[in-house]
Amino acid sequence: MLNYIIRRTLYAIPILVGVNLITFVLFFIVNSPDDMARMILGEKNITQEDVDRWKRDRGYHLPLFLNTEESGFSVFTQTIFSQKAMRLFLFDFGKSDRNNIDIGYQISRRMWASLAIAIPTFIIGLLVNITCSMIIAYYRATYVDFWGTIVAVILMSISTLFYIIAGQWLFGKMLRLFPISGYDTGVNMLKFVFLPAVIGVISGVGTGVRFYRTIFLEEVNRDYVRTARAKGLGEGIVLFKHALKNAMIPILTNVVLAIPFLFMGSLVMENFFSIPGLGSFTIDAINAQDFAIVRSMVYLGSVLYIVGLLLTDISYTLVDPRIRLQ
Repeated sequence: MLNYIIRRTLYAIPILVGVNLITFVLFFIVNSPDDMARMILGEKNITQEDVDRWKRDRGYHLPLFLNTEESGFSVFTQTIFSQKAMRLFLFDFGKSDRNNIDIGYQISRRMWASLAIAIPTFIIGLLVNITCSMIIAYYRATYVDFWGTIVAVILMSISTLFYIIAGQWLFGKMLRLFPISGYDTGVNMLKFVFLPAVIGVISGVGTGVRFYRTIFLEEVNRDYVRTARAKGLGEGIVLFKHALKNAMIPILTNVVLAIPFLFMGSLVMENFFSIPGLGSFTIDAINAQDFAIVRSMVYLGSVLYIVGLLLTDISYTLVDPRIRLQ
């Protein structure tokens, strides 16, 4: 199993390098530093000296890959690729383009607000989705299955924006139970994260129930389930003990891939509730055309996705003994 984990970890390295290269091309070749400077400074009433000064203040005046004016290792290190792209491997995100704030510090500070919403949404949503889908699978081919599927399809067909706006209007403005914007720390945090977490769970129930219901229905029709029934085991034991255990691989795939993105927050949810998490941080950077922040968040999201794939492969070894022998 150790060889399997090491091999999967080594596979992630060239993927990470490729992601970094693609990010660099998109942000420095397709969109040149001159373009970034003119977008931020404005097209009117600026001179080339203003553009050059802006680039120099942020290190964008250097050559892209090779600095022929330098000697030795400085030929490679005194370049935009080395100063901006290579440092991302060390999670050195540098400063923002607009207000020169430390991006790494902002990420470390804002991720806790994102986690405060994402973790309860993820855990409660997972329990609700699996429980509801197993109940529907238990009563398959009955009215419970029929109407449960109908409700799930309706819920997944409604936009998340509708849940957010309706939740803010009902629980915030009409009933005045929860604030519709803002954030606080400590115990006061609960009143700000409760409504977004509930909306996040409800908006994901339809898709989750449909997904897990399909998995469980596939398992209950397999030969080992028929054998268990033939031995006289009850339907509940067959479903909750045998089928659930053998359905863990697709469940783990869906669950483990979602875990790294808990740190990134929800772009829509945080923006509508004015929560200072990583989601709103990204949206604000896009609106302000702060390419340093956007580039850092794109790279961080890619790293988290690769970590999710790696954790998924490792988690398979816990539920499938055959993989441990590879």
